[in-house]
Amino acid sequence: MTLYRAQVMDTPDDPFSGGALRADADAGLLVVDGIIAERGAYADLRRQHRGETVVDLRPGLLLPGLVDTHVHYPQMRAIGALGMPLLEWLDRCALPEEARLADVEYAREVAGEFIASLVDSGTTTALVFGSHFAPAVDVLFEKATERGLRITGGLVVGDRMLRPELHTTAQRAYDEGRALARRWHQSGRIRYAVTPRFSLSCTDELLESCSALHDDTAGCWFTSHINENPVEIAKVRELFGCSYLDSYDRHGLVGPNSVLAHNVHPTDTELKLLAARNASVAHCPTSNAALGSGLFPLDRHLSCGVRVALGSDVGAGTGFSLFKEGLQAYFLQRLRGPEGVPLTSAHLLYLATSAGADALGLGEQIGDLGVGKRFDAVWLDPPPGTALAIGLRNADGAADALAKAFALGTTHDLRGVWVDGERVKG
Repeated sequence: MTLYRAQVMDTPDDPFSGGALRADADAGLLVVDGIIAERGAYADLRRQHRGETVVDLRPGLLLPGLVDTHVHYPQMRAIGALGMPLLEWLDRCALPEEARLADVEYAREVAGEFIASLVDSGTTTALVFGSHFAPAVDVLFEKATERGLRITGGLVVGDRMLRPELHTTAQRAYDEGRALARRWHQSGRIRYAVTPRFSLSCTDELLESCSALHDDTAGCWFTSHINENPVEIAKVRELFGCSYLDSYDRHGLVGPNSVLAHNVHPTDTELKLLAARNASVAHCPTSNAALGSGLFPLDRHLSCGVRVALGSDVGAGTGFSLFKEGLQAYFLQRLRGPEGVPLTSAHLLYLATSAGADALGLGEQIGDLGVGKRFDAVWLDPPPGTALAIGLRNADGAADALAKAFALGTTHDLRGVWVDGERVKG
């Protein structure tokens, strides 16, 4: 047992539905075998547990581990290629880099960099777009297991409109995906996700094989892209003769275990169907801005009851930090004017933690620092004299301190990261 002492902030109740930031200035968290067994005022818990080891995390903020619901492992070396719309960026930057992961030793280097970057950014759980090459997916899962992260991911598949070396067949996609799932699904903290790249690169035959794999792998997930760019959307409609969402839904791929990235340009019909299927959307603010994809209509998602969480979308996204993504989400809603949703720091924390846990079906295990949850946590403790340290010292209450964390926080301010009570950084 370990007793942690810290200023703790989390969002166990959805602030979009009336919940509020929960903030305790001097909290005690008793962690037993990786689970938070008690939470209360530190002085009270210390009196009850005088013999336990105390880890004092003052000053600074202790927050739940961050949850990234959309990030591309093969693209981390492509971050920062600016000035192009989606399809041009894919052809010039992302897909050539993804093709290099055919070399498993190259993939091993990238996987190590990728997992280390997640840890350094405080991301303890992620839904990861894997590689088009099965050995590279194995390497990803191996590296994630070594560091102890919670990773859901899988083989990326496509059979048209990509570089030829990235193409597969329906049968090969099923066979390779099934083999990966048998090796890794529900092994430790790893889960499998069926991952067609996007409808644009997939025939109906390939999507049907994805559906078969999803049906044959109990408890697995489905993830892909949707409605990111108007040109892309028009091409999908031309190819399938239906909406982007229907191209997946007619194969039975849209449900509670589905997370679709972007959805910048949805129709009302699609939003209603997403809500009816209880699927989730990964909002990727820096990517949407960098590629000029558009301003995310958060208000329409919320009014239809569609679940939304945050994704970094590395490499179109500009880094791994969900603090940066939260801040950019705030900016984008401000730019939408009267249609924008006014976001507080509590909303940003919720989107980066509890909402992501809910989208990934892990809400009973992680997402906040309440009793019964796994101790997945990040400790923000900026070096003295930095802008964040000064901001936290002069914050006007907990919500203001949290706002400063999103506005100013960087990887250099993260002094500790825990997964299941195991310290993986710091």
